Amino acid sequence: MARGSASGRQLVTGAHKALDNMKYEIASELGVPVKQGSEDYWGNVSSRECGRVGGNMVKRLVQQAEQNLAGK
Repeated sequence: MARGSASGRQLVTGAHKALDNMKYEIASELGVPVKQGSEDYWGNVSSRECGRVGGNMVKRLVQQAEQNLAGK
């Protein structure tokens, strides 16, 4: 996962750690064989599985944003 923006700045402190935790949580839910601490090396995981993890991250982030906008 990229660290910060293109300039290397982090816009939200702690966001990288939170997203990393989400990534491994979703990977675990989907049965993708990676474990926290493998530090971005997913060479043994297929592109399809990586895409499933990323797609589910986006879906979850959109749901959270919608809930926040709705005031929940």
